[in-house]
Amino acid sequence: MGRTGIPTILAIALGLGAALAWAGPGDVPDVAAKPAAGQTARATFAGGCFWCMEPPFEKLDGVSDVVSGYTGGHVDSPTYDQVTYGDTGHYEAVQVTYDPAKVSYGALLAVFWRQVDPTDPDGQFVDRGASYRTAIFVHDDEQRHQAEQSLKRLEDSGRYGDDPIVTPVLDFQRFWPAEDYHQDYYEKNPIRYKFYRYRSGRDPYLDRIWGEEREVDEMSDASDAKKGPYPKPSEAELREKLTPLQYEVTQLDATERPFDNTYWDEKREGIYVDVVSGEPLFSSTHKYKSGTGWPSFWQPIEKAHVVERDDDSLFQRRTEVRSKHGDSHLGHVFPDGPEPTGLRYCINSAALRFVPREDLEAEGYGEYAKLFD
Repeated sequence: MGRTGIPTILAIALGLGAALAWAGPGDVPDVAAKPAAGQTARATFAGGCFWCMEPPFEKLDGVSDVVSGYTGGHVDSPTYDQVTYGDTGHYEAVQVTYDPAKVSYGALLAVFWRQVDPTDPDGQFVDRGASYRTAIFVHDDEQRHQAEQSLKRLEDSGRYGDDPIVTPVLDFQRFWPAEDYHQDYYEKNPIRYKFYRYRSGRDPYLDRIWGEEREVDEMSDASDAKKGPYPKPSEAELREKLTPLQYEVTQLDATERPFDNTYWDEKREGIYVDVVSGEPLFSSTHKYKSGTGWPSFWQPIEKAHVVERDDDSLFQRRTEVRSKHGDSHLGHVFPDGPEPTGLRYCINSAALRFVPREDLEAEGYGEYAKLFD
């Protein structure tokens, strides 16, 4: 694909003296114009060789088009030669057109991370140079928020050891489709594509980093991206299902007012589930009056459903609590709770739904009735 070492690989793959047909992009409209409400949306990702970035997105239910092209530079209508060997400032990128009602932007981010080495500042795999760097180009503030949160969670996971993630989140400006022969290259030239992909080193690296998780989220949220009984709804479903406060808390990491929320003084017996996914989180048997004005628990009922992450916002180090399957922001956990754990899970009511003891069986949570025996 044009980095150091690739011309030799392509020469072998294509046969010495073979030449590719060339077609310039010509005058094209700005294909990344922001869609009107209710229409499709666009997402733009730079992940090195755009040949390799098309297939993972094209197989998603809800994605209608994936275009290879150039973005982030200062030259209009750039050519492949200009981008690869010149100084146009462009990245090789793909622009994804998708239906938010079928596949969420979060699912697209999950697919993106599983295609790249985000710790490489100088290119991707065998392709070297500025045009092959990684980046997420966001089209609006909501995409920026989700991209930054997704990046932070990946950093906190420790998946890359001591290597920092260098993939930037950048504002989208203009996208120029690449030449025709680059579009759907993996379908038009499957043998050449497979040869390049094998020699690039991409797949061995991704297998090593992600293992069995490499394919987990390469589908839409609407088709059970999380697998298991507690899938996260699509973006469109979330906006319809949640109140404005519930959406702000669970999706945008907001905090509700103390002493002015649904469950801070709830005394009934029952369990609290994620308002987004329904996964069981806390029980009234572990709830106590902390005096903070938010529901407080000294332990979750399902530790596996609660994910803890470092939170450096508000100029202090705290531990954020999120749900595993719904990926909802729940609140924070502090080391000032009662025995036997000494912990205080301080949770937003807006992130929870209460299921009374008498309704557990009917709502499918019968296994937790034993907590109240």
